[in-house]
Formats: sequence, structure tokens, C-alpha cells
Amino acid sequence: MSGADGEAASDGGVDAPAVERVVGTGVPVRGNDIDTDQIIPARFLKVLTFDGLGEFAFFDQRYETTDPDMAIDAEHEVAENPTDHPFNDECFRDATVLVVNANFGCGSSREHAPQALQRWGIDAIVGESFAEIFAGNCLALGIPTVTADPEEIEALQDHVDAHPDTEITVEVADEVVHYDGHEIAASVDPAQRQSLVAGEWDRTALLGSNSEQVAETAASLPYTDK
Repeated sequence: MSGADGEAASDGGVDAPAVERVVGTGVPVRGNDIDTDQIIPARFLKVLTFDGLGEFAFFDQRYETTDPDMAIDAEHEVAENPTDHPFNDECFRDATVLVVNANFGCGSSREHAPQALQRWGIDAIVGESFAEIFAGNCLALGIPTVTADPEEIEALQDHVDAHPDTEITVEVADEVVHYDGHEIAASVDPAQRQSLVAGEWDRTALLGSNSEQVAETAASLPYTDK
């Protein structure tokens, strides 16, 4: 992810980093209409924070579970029965670019889905299309959701399968994806692109960086304590 970590603002807040590009190896997860329940099963939502959710990403696709009521802190006896899901493949373990197909992230609006992917290590997602709410939840974490033609996505997935160490560059600002001498014409939602490139995607950081204006606005409201 380009840009430095958040820098201190003049009024003591923290600026969100600009996300102009993401560079890293890829992991292909194939299939249309992969919903948020597949990305992070509902039983793992009973947490106070998002910490540790990464290990449960695609859990029911990665393991042959025999206990659907297993608690999040239970012993993982099902981990002894892994499937051939890409998230179980050691050659993809350090991947930061997820490559998916159509309507990825459909289903419920749970923000735990992109939270789990980010904590697994994903910094950008390239796919055919995304569910709108899922893409919005990704934006709130600074994760670009970049789209391209199905043929280009399939070719990228095939290439990553065959060459897991291939470096992928997702150019958010320029809307291009590069890998191994190939260039994919991509698309980023204009509002998402603006927020990422300008470093305005983190609303909490944005408020913190404009604390004086927030205080002035709050003081002008009739229903707040002065």
C-alpha cells in the first residue's frame, strides 16, 4: 500500500494514508456470488473486537467442520481436515491481493467480512464485480475493490495459480493492474478512488484531523451541551 502510515495533523489528529497503489502477490478465490457468510461464518461474529478474525476467513470452505456451533475460542479439531481452498495453501500465505469473480461479498452487510480479509493479510481485491455494501465496508478500511473484465480476471487467476510468487501492482489512481508484463485496464468507483487517493477513506481519522471544525459545529447545534 503506497503512502506512509498516518501522519500527525497540525491539531493533534492523525491523517489517513493515501492509497494510490497496492503491490503484492495474489491469491485466487474462484466462484460467483461468494457471500459474506462464506467469507466469515455468522458464529464467529460474537466477538468484542475484530482482532483474530483473520484465521476464520472462509472457515467453512477451508475445513470439513463437524460442529457448526463451535465457539470462536474452541480447540480447532476440524483444522485436521483442511480442504484445498487457496487460503490453506502455504504458497499463498503472504498474498495481499485477492482475485475474485462476480458479485463478491453479496449477502448480509456484516463489516466483519472485510475485517477478516484484512486481518488475514489482504490489502486490495481485484474482481469482476462486488456487492455495493461490501465495497463500502472495504473502503472504510482502505481496501480498494477494483473491477476488470471476466476474461482478464480469469487470466490473472490462472497466472497466479501457476506462478504464486508473481508480483501484482494495483494502481488505484491510474486504474490499471500490472503483473508479469501484462496490463489490465481496471475500474475503480469514482467516489472510492477519490477517497483512497486523497487519504479521506478513514472517517474517524478525518474527524480527528479536523477537531476544531468538529468542535465548532457541535457548539452551534442546539441539542448539544455547550
